[in-house]
Amino acid sequence: MPDAHRRESKFEAVHCTIAISRTAPNVVLVVITGRDVGELGDAPFQELQKDIARAPVELFIDARATSGASVAVSHEWAQWLQRHRQKLRAIHMLTGSKFIQLTADFVRRFAQLGDVMRIYTEPSAFEEALLAAERHARS
Repeated sequence: MPDAHRRESKFEAVHCTIAISRTAPNVVLVVITGRDVGELGDAPFQELQKDIARAPVELFIDARATSGASVAVSHEWAQWLQRHRQKLRAIHMLTGSKFIQLTADFVRRFAQLGDVMRIYTEPSAFEEALLAAERHARS
């Protein structure tokens, strides 16, 4: 049976693709591929805004296939996360390289997210956390 909460929005540009899926009630998965240099503008943020307007969400960001983000884009993400931290129960981010891990750590510190944001380097741990959040949301 298809999951009524599983809805995906996809944003594509020359250098980057961002897919946003609602995998369970109040669980949102963002998958970023390529290098985010800002070509998508604020479209992904507007889409996420729809989710947090309804209820606080648990946000999962899969950046394992990301080769990088410009400083401006990292700053935009940090500002958006900081502005909306009250509507984010938790933020989980999977990194695929040391560079992306450092970028994620910058975002966490700049946005003063502390323990609200967890950075993963192992896909299995990230996927396990996502599955646990989905199970909890459905129970």
